[in-house]
Amino acid sequence: MDYKAIIFDLDGTLIDSMQLWRQVDQDFLLGRGIEVPADLFDHIPQGNSFIGTAQYFKERFGLPDSVESIMEEWTQMLRWHYENDVKLKPGAGKLLEALFQKNVPIGLGTSNSLELSSKALAQNGISHYFNSVVTGDFPLKGKPFPDIYLKVAQELNLEPSRCLVVEDTLTGVQAAKAAGMTVVAIHDEDSLPFAPQIREMADAYVFTHYELSELLKI
Repeated sequence: MDYKAIIFDLDGTLIDSMQLWRQVDQDFLLGRGIEVPADLFDHIPQGNSFIGTAQYFKERFGLPDSVESIMEEWTQMLRWHYENDVKLKPGAGKLLEALFQKNVPIGLGTSNSLELSSKALAQNGISHYFNSVVTGDFPLKGKPFPDIYLKVAQELNLEPSRCLVVEDTLTGVQAAKAAGMTVVAIHDEDSLPFAPQIREMADAYVFTHYELSELLKI
């Protein structure tokens, strides 16, 4: 694959954290006496960024909470985990180190917040690998819109077509393709229901970061 930089998603791609977010959705809504609907994330008009999702929750469930207080509540529910026990997926650290040693620019394009993302990178000792970090509390449309990935490419001073994205979700793959980037999808159990669509849209599909390293010839 021909690329000048690699942009990684965070949750479900570099770190094993999606189950924490599912628990947050449940605890947040059930704590307000609201059952978690099966179609909770089927359509978020403004995209699934941290800000966009909080706005969506407020509007869909008629919550009196401000968007800012919703985001802060989610952060409080997850802060300890991101500081202490959210770990890299097997092989991810080794791949990042290899890319870094080869002077390949590395970006992060995530729907998560800057605070939680920074904590996860720091506690796993990988912050220094990233030349650009764009998160879901930037004033940008969230995935599946391409804005987050286009912003990373801009910060890396590269045309989007020269960037390769690694993603685990359908909306993430859609965002990267909409940005005009090459996409390698990586398996995550949380995205299994969407695996057929992900495989069809992505340029390649891998199950592990070890397999990704072989594909990239790193």
